[in-house]
Amino acid sequence: MYDAIVVGARCAGSTTAMLLARAGHRVLLLDRATFPSDTMSTHYVHQPTIARLARWGLLDELRQSGCPPLEVARWTLSGVSVTGCAPAVDGIRAAYGPRRYVLDTMLVRAAGAAGAEVREGVNVNGLLWEDGRVVGVTGSSDRGTPFTERARVVIGADGIDSAVARGVQAPMYEEVPTLCCLYYTYWSGTPADYEVYVNQRRAVGVVPTNDDLVMVGIQWPREEFDDVRKDVEGNYWKALEVAAPSLAERLREGRREERFVGTGRLPNFFRQATGPGWALVGDAGFHKDPVGAFGISDAVRHADLLAEQLIPALSEGGPLDAALNRYGVRRDEDAMPEYYFNLQAARLEPMPELLDVLRVIDGDQEQVDRFFGLIAGMYTWQEFFTEDLIDRTEAARARAGSGQTD
Repeated sequence: MYDAIVVGARCAGSTTAMLLARAGHRVLLLDRATFPSDTMSTHYVHQPTIARLARWGLLDELRQSGCPPLEVARWTLSGVSVTGCAPAVDGIRAAYGPRRYVLDTMLVRAAGAAGAEVREGVNVNGLLWEDGRVVGVTGSSDRGTPFTERARVVIGADGIDSAVARGVQAPMYEEVPTLCCLYYTYWSGTPADYEVYVNQRRAVGVVPTNDDLVMVGIQWPREEFDDVRKDVEGNYWKALEVAAPSLAERLREGRREERFVGTGRLPNFFRQATGPGWALVGDAGFHKDPVGAFGISDAVRHADLLAEQLIPALSEGGPLDAALNRYGVRRDEDAMPEYYFNLQAARLEPMPELLDVLRVIDGDQEQVDRFFGLIAGMYTWQEFFTEDLIDRTEAARARAGSGQTD
């Protein structure tokens, strides 16, 4: 019997399996994919997550993949521009935007190197139950051979359509229907930093990635999806001209290297995170619009949080359900403020309060960098809005209201 079975081997699942295995636990990691394997992603990984990878001894491997460090962020929101970089975390200043066939494979291999048993190309068909608890899984190999495995805890890290979540009938809450649709592709011959542009309900994200390519993704309101997909390329260029004309000029000097990838399904929800003998992590338990590029960072951070709660319970024979419950509470405490901000951003409407702050801190590099630290998850909103910054913003609003200028 295993201590833990993890269903889903991408960012959340492999990280969880790696950390549990490094703590000496017997872990089975399952995925229907075989790695290297790509998946839909906006790639960007914020600095605190990169610092975690460094602590786990994985950053050098990421660097060796050729993924470039991103130490400059350029944002233009409704005509207000700021340029900076989040402060360093444990000496790490750079963010990265790896391709998923690089990042996910690296994490899967790290889980295996830590001692987890990794089975690729398998399907999980159901859960085993005893006395109201999940005690294992049933599935089939790539050759169709059935298997049954048992564990003290089963962890679903298998995405928004999670078989584990479906099997335990995990309730959903804080649900908001899809707000945006998304298409992205990759360009060569295009110099770029990490860049974000939002204007007239178009959002453009730019992330340099592996192989000297740059991912450029565009989001539109969900109600425009049917029109957008009729002519993806034409609508892609129209959106660039509206939201990021200078970027459009750069892209014309480059070359599109891959097909457009996109979706009109970007739900926003929480699922109950735990129950007797089970837990959900990553998109299986919590998903939101990719407008803030938080997905990978959330998955890794919450995997770390889950492992932090499980390791002592599994090691010391403590109350497992209490540890799972703590994870669920702390996940929601961590995720909820960012979730509401992201929902507001995903409406692609101007956010006057945020724009006022950006105008105030323009030219104050320390505060601009703190803003990018806020976006990276290094500060809470309460920590970011110091009394001085609140006073400066209110004074600027009063001057604008009276028609005064600096």
